Amino acid sequence: MENFIYDVQASRVIFGLGKIKEVQNELENLGGQKAFIISTQEQEGLALEVNTLIGDLCAGVYTKAIQHVPLDTVEESLKLVKDLNVDSLVPVGGGSSIGLAKAIALQTALPILAIPTTYAGSEMTPIWGMTENGLKKTGKNLVVKPKTVIYDPELTYTLPSRLTVTSGMNAIAHCVEGLYAENANPIISILAEEGIRALSSSLPKILADPSDSNARSNALYGCWLGGTVLGSVGMALHHKLCHVLGGSYNLPHAETHTVILPYALSYNANYAPEAVKLIARAVGCDENDTAGTLFDLAASLGVPTSLEEIGMKESDLDQAAKIATENPYYNPGPVHEKSIRQLLELAYKGIRPQPSFV
Repeated sequence: MENFIYDVQASRVIFGLGKIKEVQNELENLGGQKAFIISTQEQEGLALEVNTLIGDLCAGVYTKAIQHVPLDTVEESLKLVKDLNVDSLVPVGGGSSIGLAKAIALQTALPILAIPTTYAGSEMTPIWGMTENGLKKTGKNLVVKPKTVIYDPELTYTLPSRLTVTSGMNAIAHCVEGLYAENANPIISILAEEGIRALSSSLPKILADPSDSNARSNALYGCWLGGTVLGSVGMALHHKLCHVLGGSYNLPHAETHTVILPYALSYNANYAPEAVKLIARAVGCDENDTAGTLFDLAASLGVPTSLEEIGMKESDLDQAAKIATENPYYNPGPVHEKSIRQLLELAYKGIRPQPSFV
């Protein structure tokens, strides 16, 4: 076994049906007396429900979080946090709400109690991101990692089918990259394989029966593992491409991850054989067709499998490849503008990935 470093990032997790009702107790455990609830407009109803549950502990509700965390939204929120003398943050929803809370915490060090309603996994990572002037900047700081997370599968029941699948595929992407990240280790690899297995098996069941509580719980469990993996061992080519496509071209976050995942895996397959072996075992496929199998999974669930479907312009592919290779993340395989441009072309057209990238 190779040498490795494993950093344990502590957090308190409350998992189970109906656990949203414990939010007041958990907020009090954090010492929160003037909490700032954050959501998107779509989740306003749930934000107001949380407001009712915590009562006098709520200092204000902000429902204008949007994807990719634009800087002007952060600045507006920071002013409110200061004016309201906020001492804690309670994001309710997916990556948009939790991402905004993280951006605020980065500047204020306020503790976060996260209540996720999607499978994005941001609540389990110390990774933050903000978009300014069309470029998405990311970083890693333990101060932004939520102190407490309440996972209540009942909160995912109303998640639209398309977002259920794409946010689940996003969580699978976290697990996949964790297997070949620069600081991968055997403990995280166990979590990653289990996360891929839990998500890939539960997503078809949820699509067939959105009220399947066991499948919903398993998917949320897989999401927890995916976020833990991402937060523990970092990112590679897949996430770099998604950050570029989302931050510079405003493509939808979860759909972008869904589309890019099989192509990034195909690109890296020859350079990460052990990762490919574990992924194949998790999804039950031939090792030579892991990327194609993930592509087939997304296609079978009725979500986009090409960049063209989610709004990318073919005329922007050259620029996207250039941006993605100017300051690349670590990756097991070499990253060159020409080969990344080829990857993006395949992803744009939605061509089923071959056993390995050519």
